[in-house]
Amino acid sequence: MKTCPEHKHIGTDGKEGKEETFRCRYGKVYLYVSGEGKKENIHGFVPETDTTVFHEIILNPGEQYTIVPEMLHWFQAGPDGAVISEFSTKSTDETDVFTEKNSERNKN
Repeated sequence: MKTCPEHKHIGTDGKEGKEETFRCRYGKVYLYVSGEGKKENIHGFVPETDTTVFHEIILNPGEQYTIVPEMLHWFQAGPDGAVISEFSTKSTDETDVFTEKNSERNKN
């Protein structure tokens, strides 16, 4: 399953980090955010990375969820894949902070 690793969007220069909305267009998306949830109870496959949040939100076609700035999150396509649209405030991907210290973006 395709997975986007756990990360959060932080702000810079006194500005808040980005807010983003995921809308499922096809398939199923397993979205994990800060909150209550246990690793052993999720439907997705836990990647072999430093993943810490397991509050599960399952998005089916037509459903969406908005992630607020600085909220840890990761997401994964369901077993048949998924297509999502992502809408956000100004994107500053270079300031994203990944939990996995060995992620490519953390190697600057």
